[in-house]
Amino acid sequence: MIMYYTYMLRCEDGSVYTGITTDPARRLEEHRSGRGKAAGYTRSHRAEGFIALWSCRDRSLASILEYRIKTLDKRKKESLAISGSLEILSGSIAINEYTYVSPQMLTKTNNT
Repeated sequence: MIMYYTYMLRCEDGSVYTGITTDPARRLEEHRSGRGKAAGYTRSHRAEGFIALWSCRDRSLASILEYRIKTLDKRKKESLAISGSLEILSGSIAINEYTYVSPQMLTKTNNT
């Protein structure tokens, strides 16, 4: 079964980029390299790393969360990234469908 992830990246200018993937490590490398499948936004706003990450069972759920995060203002995005809690979105999505994944855990897993 393929796991999908919705993620938030911090860019060098302090901005936040949100996207979805099935392979967070690969996707981060694409964003950082600025080549290949890197998003146009992260080509001009260099990606530093993940600030938040949630897993879910399918692409549809990942896309819904991505959309809802993108509708938040910067202050709420920052709060979401710090807490990892999707409570601020509880009226618009089924938050029990998502599992927070610590960006630090992902980094440790990929470096060992």
